[in-house]
Amino acid sequence: MILRSVLVLVLLVGVLFPASQSLRFDLQSGQTKCIAEDIKSNSMTVGKYHVVKPNEDHPLPDSHKLTVRVTSSYGNNFHSAEKVENGQFAFTATEQGDYMACFSAPEHSPPITVTVDFDWRTGVHTKDWTNVAKKGQVDAMELELKNLYDTIQSIHEEMFYLREREEEMQELNKATTSKMFWLSFLSLFLCLSVAGLQFWHLKTFFEKKKLI
Repeated sequence: MILRSVLVLVLLVGVLFPASQSLRFDLQSGQTKCIAEDIKSNSMTVGKYHVVKPNEDHPLPDSHKLTVRVTSSYGNNFHSAEKVENGQFAFTATEQGDYMACFSAPEHSPPITVTVDFDWRTGVHTKDWTNVAKKGQVDAMELELKNLYDTIQSIHEEMFYLREREEEMQELNKATTSKMFWLSFLSLFLCLSVAGLQFWHLKTFFEKKKLI
């Protein structure tokens, strides 16, 4: 019960006060870096990425262009691009689990470092509320209400998601406990069997030697 309360509190803090969704990282030539995001099924996710130009006055060289792939934990491909300097993806997750966004830099001699800006949002955070306000021509109060409504829906869905995960963990714990019980029983049976065989062997030996 305490664990569930802690999980819900962490979830509320994460949803109501989300950390920055933007990420900047360096990628060495010839290497691949993957970023994972745990997404539940039927959740919307969007991502944008671009390579930071080493020199703003010149076009980006081919040595700095990337190959990008987004896949699910089941190996299904949701986004693929080769030799690009920027791009974006958006899809509704059909599978629950970890989704991987992998960035690969081409081989280059001498080795170089490519800097990438990546923004990945999931669920209620995928909505650009500034554009919603401009398109819908709503006032600040209505905008806040819409944002709050979507946040509450997201919390509600996350709570059900956590409940499902908790039930899965309980079933796994029960199955593990049952297996450990039978393993312990089998180990005890084997130990007693070996002890009985040793006793029988010693008794037979002593009888043959007429010691007993």
